[in-house]
Formats: sequence, C-alpha cells, structure tokens
Amino acid sequence: MLINIIRAVVLLGGPLVGYFQVSNNWKGVLIGFSASVVVLGIEFVIDHIPLDSLISAVIGAIIGLVSAQLLNWVVFQMNNPMLYVWAEHYSLLIHLMFACLGAVIFIRKRSELDLIDRDLIVKGGKKKSASTHIVDTSALIDGRVADVCESKFLNGTLVVPRFVLQELQRIADSSDPIRRAKGRRGMDVLSRLQENPEVPVRIFDKDFPEIREVDAKIVSLAKELGAKIITTDFNLNKVASLQGVAVLNVNDLANALKPVVLPGETMSIFVVKEGKERDQGVAYLDDGTMVVVEEGRRAVGQKVNATVSSILQTSAGRMIFAKAHREKPHPVESTVHGDAPAGPAIHTAEPPAAPPTPGV
Repeated sequence: MLINIIRAVVLLGGPLVGYFQVSNNWKGVLIGFSASVVVLGIEFVIDHIPLDSLISAVIGAIIGLVSAQLLNWVVFQMNNPMLYVWAEHYSLLIHLMFACLGAVIFIRKRSELDLIDRDLIVKGGKKKSASTHIVDTSALIDGRVADVCESKFLNGTLVVPRFVLQELQRIADSSDPIRRAKGRRGMDVLSRLQENPEVPVRIFDKDFPEIREVDAKIVSLAKELGAKIITTDFNLNKVASLQGVAVLNVNDLANALKPVVLPGETMSIFVVKEGKERDQGVAYLDDGTMVVVEEGRRAVGQKVNATVSSILQTSAGRMIFAKAHREKPHPVESTVHGDAPAGPAIHTAEPPAAPPTPGV
C-alpha cells in the first residue's frame, strides 16, 4: 500500500515540479512527467532484480570506478603528454566502461562464491578422510548428536545452514513456553558442538529462495554438497532417502545400541499399567522400551518374570511382547503323615493303651 502511494506521489509530483520549477508551460510538464516515468521504470526493473545481484552489481561498479581511477593515476605518473591527453579526453568513457565491466563480472561470478564456500567445506572434510554432515533443527533440539560427537563416533564437518539457524531462532522466540524451551535447548546444543575441537562446525549461508519448506532446502543443500543429513525427523528421513540422500537418524542409532533381547529369554519387569487388550499389562525397560505383557493385567504394580515371545522393530522404536509366568503356590507343611493332601491339621486323641495280659 505504501509503495503504491509513493508511486502516485512521484507520478503526480513530477509534472507539477516540472511546471513550477523548470518551465511554466507544457514543456515543463512533459519534462517532469518524463522524469517520473524514468523513476518508476527504474523502480520496476529493480523490483525484478534479486537483492544479491543488485548488491553484486553495485560492488562491481565501485571496484570498476576505482580501477579506472588507478589507471588514470598510473598514466599521469608516466609523464607522457600524449598519454595524459588521451587519458583526460577519454576519462569519462574509461570510467563508464570499467564500471559496467566490474558490475557484469560480479553479477556473473556471484553464484561461484557459494561454490567456493562449498569446496572449502568439502575439502576440509576430505583432509580428515571424513564426510560432510548437515544438521537439521530436530537433531539440534534433540541434543544427542552432541553426545555422539563427543564420544568420537562421528567425525568430519558439521554444517548448520543459515535457514536452520533462523528456524531455531523463531522457535526460541515463540510465545509457547514449550516451543521456546526447545528452541533454547537447540541453541545450547549448537554452542556445545562449536566448543568441540574434534568436529568443526560451519554456518553455511547458502539459501534457496525459491523453496519455502526447510526440509526441502536441507535435501537440496545435501545434494549440492554431497553431504549426509543428521536428523530425528521421520518425514525428512523418508523424503531424503527417496531422493538418494544418505540420512543418519539418531533414533535408529539409539535403537541399534539398545540391549539385545531374543525371543525365549526371561526377564524381570515391573508392570506399570494395564494394556489395551484383555489381560494385557504394560512395562518399560530401563532404556524406555515398552514391553506388552500377556496375562499381566493382574500383576499391575508388581514385579514379575516374563518370557519374551516376539520383538517388533521400527524406525520409531522397538516394542517387546512377553508372557508373564504364573506363580506356583508354595506347599504348606501338614502334621498328617502320608501322602494325603495338605490341609488344616486335625488333632485326634489316641486310645488308651490296653492293660498287659497276665502271663499263664
């Protein structure tokens, strides 16, 4: 809205200024209107030029003008009258040509600046016979990637794109306290990674303005750098794998490092709550793995022995199915001799002994 107002002011103000200041006739109005059209035309052209290209053109033009001025200074120092006259006569043309040449060179070579940065990252990783890894937002918030790096199971160069850092900052500035805590945790993990001298961390400025989703940007950058992606996001894992990008999922690593439990083994577990199905109970191992206990509903709040029947392994985690042992009742000792079943002791009075028979 503001831009349209400024355009209207320029379009109406130009003819008025031309009439009152240049000439009080139709020539002044025409000159003012022409100036307004030129300004609006320049604004329209600049609106379709990317900011980085515009900055590159300005920097290149400035360097071209400085180079032309240095050329004039060199000619003047030679004390040659003919060269001096030639340089003075064509000075404006030389400055214009050098300015245009500098602008064109910088615009043409602007895209190669990112390639230089990319080559430095890739070559830096190859010096240590390691690869390049791109860390996404979910891995930074999760935090376990820092523990993996400190344990020296992961080496090479960690690349944190600028758009990932911006997304992490937006999460840290969120009004939701939970999201804000997650964002700040991600910032702390990034600082912890940067303090680790074994694994260099690079903040990469390459962006993809034509792509809106951060996950798609990460996949595109991984393709360009030939890097792997470190993440805990299941969807990003699938999308990157479908596009041929190697993914290091921290959850898969954690699942692979869990203690191995085989079907048929017996474990002692504490049944925490009832399950969804009939006679099921739910327990958890020390690493957080959920155990579904068949016939464990009656043992809620108790510690029981269970035999592993099957294991379900997925990218989201692992689930163990087990069957609780039925406790056998302990036998109660009886005072009755023989093989009679145990029961309450019955005391009977013994008959009196018969008197001795007198001898004959």
